[in-house]
Amino acid sequence: MLETILEMLSNVFFQRALVCVVLISIVSATIGSTVTFRGMSFLVSTIAHSSLAGAALAILLRQYNIININPTFGALIFGVLLALFIGSHSRTELREHMEVVIGVAFSLSMSLAILFISMMKEYTTSVWALILGDILLLSTEDIIFLTTISTFVAFIFVLFMREFVNIAFDPEGVKALGVNVKLYEIILLILIASSVVVLLRGIGAILVYAVLIIPPAIANIMGKSITDVILKAFIISASAGIAGILLSIPLRIAPGAIIGLILAVLYLFTSIRIRK
Repeated sequence: MLETILEMLSNVFFQRALVCVVLISIVSATIGSTVTFRGMSFLVSTIAHSSLAGAALAILLRQYNIININPTFGALIFGVLLALFIGSHSRTELREHMEVVIGVAFSLSMSLAILFISMMKEYTTSVWALILGDILLLSTEDIIFLTTISTFVAFIFVLFMREFVNIAFDPEGVKALGVNVKLYEIILLILIASSVVVLLRGIGAILVYAVLIIPPAIANIMGKSITDVILKAFIISASAGIAGILLSIPLRIAPGAIIGLILAVLYLFTSIRIRK
């Protein structure tokens, strides 16, 4: 048993997967918590599909020898562009208006993703990796890129944490104090887009919502303060990620699927226990 564990820990792919779990947990604890406080969870799915469209376009352009772009970079560009579109066309004080804009953006991004995938010459493993994730097949280049994005997201979050939290709970009150709410909303949307790219590369577009939202949702039930929620969200996300990877190897099942199931069960268990 010990020899098997040591062998796994010495495997470079397993090591990269663990690093990716830590990066995912960082963005889930920080940006995921803010999104949960703000009540903008549906936005995550919208940006995830937009990032999928960007990555699919990058793969399509590579297949037709038009231009060689890293799919992850393409996902980041599309995600940020959609975030800017939502930020510029929504009004913070009108929640219904923002939901309409997000709905339109969701339809647009999903349509583009399907269009680009259907235009491909063949469905490569890269496409399935975007949809289902391939956390055990990450390269050193992937880890460097994802680490850079996660560090950027964490730094900006810490820098503007107070503003993000205040706007999440009382946007109108903060605006009355003269704070440029629109600017911070756009910054937050860009951070959400960047976070989604990290998750997209690790666990796939289908489970981005689960991994970014469920850990903070569970932590929000148990947490006693903002800092406590963020810390608990990190621990929950990291624990589920590591458990998912360890179980996926002997079971030969996609790690993302197991991680999503673990988080869903934890949320249900926590909700039922709190109600009692």
